[in-house]
Amino acid sequence: MNKLVIMGCGAAPGVPSVAAGWGACNPNNPKNVRRRAGVYLEAAGAKLLIDTSPDIRTQLLDNSIRYIDAVLYTHSHADHLHGIDDLRDLNRLSGKPLNIYANAETAEVIRQRFPYLVVDKNCVHNPMFCPSMIINEITEEQAFFIKDLKIVPIALSGHPVHSTGYVFNDGEIVFIADCRSISEKGLAMIQKRPEILVLPLTTPAGQATHMGLDKLLEYVNIIKPYRTIINHMASECDYDAIDALTPANVVPAYDNMVIEI
Repeated sequence: MNKLVIMGCGAAPGVPSVAAGWGACNPNNPKNVRRRAGVYLEAAGAKLLIDTSPDIRTQLLDNSIRYIDAVLYTHSHADHLHGIDDLRDLNRLSGKPLNIYANAETAEVIRQRFPYLVVDKNCVHNPMFCPSMIINEITEEQAFFIKDLKIVPIALSGHPVHSTGYVFNDGEIVFIADCRSISEKGLAMIQKRPEILVLPLTTPAGQATHMGLDKLLEYVNIIKPYRTIINHMASECDYDAIDALTPANVVPAYDNMVIEI
């Protein structure tokens, strides 16, 4: 059975945040405690992470994740990338470098910010001293495989940096990261009715660089998944309040939420 784990469902500040505290979120609801966004996926024999948040160490520990085949990156913002150094312990356990996949812009940022962890495919690996990551640059709308899992990166628009979504097995699972909109070419890559669609909602009203709830529900109506998970929520998004505004098959995420597929 395939599964998706929402290890962290929060936006960049987390909930509670240092500046806003709990904001609109009820502090008595444990589903409002949010670490920065990160996802674990098991499908078609592959074990993947999507992004590495600054909370990745505790996320891996909480979910007993000790091995992955690869990491898929959506974009280069710190809340999605800057836990990358903590992948070193996965290097230690496997004894080999780890493949990471990213669009060209994100790959270049990784090379600039974390030059010490980038290695080539013929490296002599010593994980006691530093992590070892092999960068694989991806092109949107061009499929690649990890084990038997087909992955198509798709272009997302309206975010300050180049953001990529992922369509798995022609649409069985669709993961959309920070954006205002999904490209038409990207939507065309969803060739099945998704079992799971993950969409981001930083704030209910939306922002200049993030979609709001109205736009999110518009995409639900376009894509027509069986289930939609609302991810990447800031302190403006109380769990129960968002849940009350959405249909039964559209639900807010919470940290360590497990969805079996």
